[in-house]
Amino acid sequence: GAYLASSSTLFFTTIKCQALPFLSITYSLLCEKSEDKMSYSSSSKFPLLMPLMVACLIMAASGSNFHNDFDITWGDGRGKIVNNGEVLTLSLDKQSGSGFQSKNEYLFGKIDMQLKLVPGNSAGTVTAYYLSSKGTTWDEIDFEFLGNLSGDPYILHTNVFSQGKGNREQQFYLWFDPTTDFHTYSLLWNPQRIIFSVDDTPIREFKNMESIGVPFPKNQPMRIYSSLWNADDWATRGGLVKTDWTQAPFTASYRNFNADACVWSNGASSCKSNAPSSSTSTNNAWFSQEMDSAKQQRLQWVQQNYMIYNYCTDAKRFPQGLPSECKMS
Repeated sequence: GAYLASSSTLFFTTIKCQALPFLSITYSLLCEKSEDKMSYSSSSKFPLLMPLMVACLIMAASGSNFHNDFDITWGDGRGKIVNNGEVLTLSLDKQSGSGFQSKNEYLFGKIDMQLKLVPGNSAGTVTAYYLSSKGTTWDEIDFEFLGNLSGDPYILHTNVFSQGKGNREQQFYLWFDPTTDFHTYSLLWNPQRIIFSVDDTPIREFKNMESIGVPFPKNQPMRIYSSLWNADDWATRGGLVKTDWTQAPFTASYRNFNADACVWSNGASSCKSNAPSSSTSTNNAWFSQEMDSAKQQRLQWVQQNYMIYNYCTDAKRFPQGLPSECKMS
């Protein structure tokens, strides 16, 4: 039957295993490597729990690292995989930036990555993290982090392309400093919607509105890409602020990649009919997931307080009328 491809790190494993806190110290030893957040008593060693321990071990064993999931594709050594595959770094200097891409292509999934962005004066730099297909009528789902002067906030730029057409930008400030620690940036992509989230807080939803003639990315498998590059002709204050190369090299860091997704290979999906066989289960729920009322309230909070640009309200940009999807939202 169908199976749901999952590529997860030890951090993901810890979350899964923490749901079983009554396991013995054997469980703790299997799972403690990820975040050092475990402190379990050794007094509860129950032989009957061995199947659960084995399940935990299987999850840990299936956890992959950057060596297994990604290829550094450009940068002449400026992209590096370190810490036994647990961390990937991209660097930018005056000669070149750097980038990587996933080994797998995906057609629908829940994709998570933790990023720590370029600190200090990052003006002129762009850290892009996105899904994209190939060709002249490509699909694409974008996170782009636009650097800024020290003390000024990053701008998180989002966009959705379908059949080669984008122009669906929404931009946000973040409610934290994204350079001091790792934060989780997630894309939920299923046949009904795309949800952009930051630390499990939704910031944007793009719904499937093919019924009114709006193309939706659903037929083209996409790889995960990321790059750190110089865009000082437009990235910061419309190009007024240039990159300060005395601050180079600029470095962004990545960890804890996780993909619960349908992998596309040799013209076929790992999910039967592009759908997991039991999409109501916990692991496969993303395939039909939508936002509950609490998530919708968080989305409204972000959009009311942190959204700084929305193409759907830019009447000057669309003198012939706003895009169809804007009239539905």
